[in-house]
Amino acid sequence: MEGLDMVRQLIGEVPELFEIYASPPYYLHPQPHTQPPRPPPLPHHHHHQHHHNHRWCFINLDDKSAEDGCYSFIMRAGKPVTFKMLEHSSKPPAAKKSRKERNWGRIANATCSTETMENQIWKEFPEDLFEAVIARLPIATFFRFRSVCRKWNSMLTSNSFSQQCAQIPQSQPWFYTITHENVNTGAMYDPSLKKWHHPTIPALPTKLIVLPVTSAGGLVCFLDIGHRSFYVCNPLTRSFKELPARSVKVWSRVAVGMTLNGESTSGGYKILWVCCDGEYEVYDSIKNSWTRPGSMPSSITSPVYLNFMSQAVSIDRTLYFMRSDPDGIVSYNMVTGVWQQFIIPAPLHLSDHTLAECGGRILLVGLLTKNAATCVCIWELQKMTLLWKEVDRMPNIWCLEFYGKHVRMTCLGNKGLLMLSLRSRQMNRLVSYDLSSREWLKVPGCVLPRGRKRQWIACGTAFHPCLTASA
Repeated sequence: MEGLDMVRQLIGEVPELFEIYASPPYYLHPQPHTQPPRPPPLPHHHHHQHHHNHRWCFINLDDKSAEDGCYSFIMRAGKPVTFKMLEHSSKPPAAKKSRKERNWGRIANATCSTETMENQIWKEFPEDLFEAVIARLPIATFFRFRSVCRKWNSMLTSNSFSQQCAQIPQSQPWFYTITHENVNTGAMYDPSLKKWHHPTIPALPTKLIVLPVTSAGGLVCFLDIGHRSFYVCNPLTRSFKELPARSVKVWSRVAVGMTLNGESTSGGYKILWVCCDGEYEVYDSIKNSWTRPGSMPSSITSPVYLNFMSQAVSIDRTLYFMRSDPDGIVSYNMVTGVWQQFIIPAPLHLSDHTLAECGGRILLVGLLTKNAATCVCIWELQKMTLLWKEVDRMPNIWCLEFYGKHVRMTCLGNKGLLMLSLRSRQMNRLVSYDLSSREWLKVPGCVLPRGRKRQWIACGTAFHPCLTASA
């Protein structure tokens, strides 16, 4: 019985000892004490040659830097953590630690004791899982991750990483634009972050003015202002190609469209140029050559007065171009090589109009001016009647700014998300419009690095950012 009483007494003292020296385990729930007990005297270790002051180590949660340091220590083994050292004294210990303090103490202790094991775990982490995670990062974050090591930097050329990127739904398009003051330097706009980037593409010729005219699969197609040479580039990775010379020597203004052969640029792409007299050619990236499939059929009204302000739209590998006199659309199927013409009357009082596309629908965006009032309107093509139906217009409060002014508009992208440059002598505005959500937003002004002056956007095109697209 005496032994049993001693065991009971010892069990009764366990919660008190845990309150003094450590956090109690989950299965012990000691009652609160009105006055914390004094700690028992520490035993002396006579076998040591030197005497040491015994210390306890706690994370200083009041210090924000300490909390961040501990997090970094957990994520990256070996990073030192800020601790608060408490000397042992005869004073009563502090009150019972909170759950947060106990959790941080357990994590820090576990990290210190399992550092070697965690290194082993990360060493054997599956590569495909690494690529799956990194492929889903925002574009700007990925480029910061590239600097971690050579292996991550080499993912851009990895076939498995390309497959991971192909499984991710397309994000909002970015915009590659050219400003009036810096025609040889592009500016990219990321609508998700509402931020401008200023890339450099060293391979582009500096003595010529090259303009972005179309895009597909993350690649942007450029044409020099003399309409002689074509270039294809991925603005994110600087993958670059100058296309071979055209077989038809046509230096007049041309309209350009671009499509993919498959789901990504790995399957190749095609580029079509067409001019008003009906001449056209198709470039095939697989063959790396231009071909002239034939001539426009007689059913297409000639000459073809193309609206060069309007970029082509691509739907199911068919390109659509806007024409006038008569007003309408001409299309070219890049697979079958068939041309078609659709006569569609334009809305009254329309100017600066351009085609757009969203989810397989063909839309029209333009300025509607009547008397002194000007407004940006959106129309959708009705396939049964081949008529334009107005579906939205800019908020009236925004349109009031245009009243009595001679406003010009340039559409800088027509792939689901529009960027419109609205300008007059007294005004320079950038506006975006989401064709699916019908949301109007103001775009921050484009300012060059280390500059203050807002840039006037001359032209541009939308492209879906793709890390693995290769020219």
